[in-house]
Amino acid sequence: MHGWLPWAALACLVVPMFASYYFDDMFSSISYLFEDPSRTLLGWDAAGYGLYASGYSVLCVFGGLVIGGILLDKWGVRISGSLFVGMMALGAGIVLWALRRGGEHSLAVSYAGCMLFGLGSEIAGTAVTRSIARWFKGGPMALAMGLQLAIARLGTAFALVIAPRLVAQQDAHVYSLAETARPAALGMALMAVGLILWAVFVALDAAADRRLEKASGEEDNFRLSDVLGILKSRNFWLLGLLCVLFYSSIIAFKKFAGAILIPRFDIPASAAGWMVSMLPFSTVVFAPLFGLMVDRFGHGTRWMIIGSVLALTAHLLLAFAPAGVPQYGYLAMVFLGFGYSLVPAALWPSVPKIVPDKVLGTTFALIYWVQNLGLLSFKVLAGKILGGASAGMDGPVAVELLFVGLCVAAVAVSLLFARTSSRHPELALDLPNRPVSE
Repeated sequence: MHGWLPWAALACLVVPMFASYYFDDMFSSISYLFEDPSRTLLGWDAAGYGLYASGYSVLCVFGGLVIGGILLDKWGVRISGSLFVGMMALGAGIVLWALRRGGEHSLAVSYAGCMLFGLGSEIAGTAVTRSIARWFKGGPMALAMGLQLAIARLGTAFALVIAPRLVAQQDAHVYSLAETARPAALGMALMAVGLILWAVFVALDAAADRRLEKASGEEDNFRLSDVLGILKSRNFWLLGLLCVLFYSSIIAFKKFAGAILIPRFDIPASAAGWMVSMLPFSTVVFAPLFGLMVDRFGHGTRWMIIGSVLALTAHLLLAFAPAGVPQYGYLAMVFLGFGYSLVPAALWPSVPKIVPDKVLGTTFALIYWVQNLGLLSFKVLAGKILGGASAGMDGPVAVELLFVGLCVAAVAVSLLFARTSSRHPELALDLPNRPVSE
């Protein structure tokens, strides 16, 4: 597809993802609220907040992502995507209701809402990625994916910056249910805008299909046996492992960023919010640029290695830099921001190169499944580490050692994937993405 329509479709696709990223990270920079249950009328502690955050991955891990990916390939993005975008909004609404209502079951209800929100978000993200691969096939796919990623992560940056202003830090203050729920209320407003623009995309996609005289779910030869073929692929598992290791070292960190940065560098919550917001803000600029670089120059596996090394450097700084010196925290965010832009810009455009189009939705979903399997575990583990660190080691340092180990493993896996690329040049993993001739 050519002209302005792909970019119009992309503009509609990014807004639901912006809302999703915001809602997922709305408590990250104010996670200190949950260090002591007496600080809020909600009554959650760090372990409870970690449990709530882990709910995002539960349905994804236990079959939801796989089923959703298969539905994308069988029914197409319009039907399946609409179903799961609606589920994302429904789950967010349940979380908001539970936060405002409070009570002894607020954590359980929020956990259930987060499960629905998580599955809906991940399949919606799969639908968006699959749609970009379709609309930009033979063109600037990495650039388009980089732009989508950048704007989605701008939602994270917005959450990190706005949450400390919606729920201002006050000493010896007990936060009411309404105060604690303010970030979620804003998130629901963003969801409403995202739903409207998703409907616009569905109309654009249907109109494009009518002009091309083919259905959006054109891969009607998809068979369930194709799933086994994906699972037997070594390249699938390498990409899946890189996803779970790399993203866990960053996403789990963001969930507890306030609880790590504030004591490590002796800064207020607002400063911690700005510090960690450097991650998504950096991707707004660098993810599209790195995507354009991959499109034009290739060397995708090289950028995966460099990005993983940068993430490792960042977590080493966060773990071992002198305490109370904020400059080290900002430097770590610079390294982590570059890594957070480099790896995805090279990784996601590699997926269409290792599988046929007819199983693309299922493959993306399976990779997200592997990723969420790790996120489910590491979010809970990080919460437990912070809630009860080992004797002789404070919580922030202990949890950073976990992230260092994840990054070391990510570097090893990216090296293995680069070796696969050199041994199988027919996959064109390190070649530029050149437009197809018409």
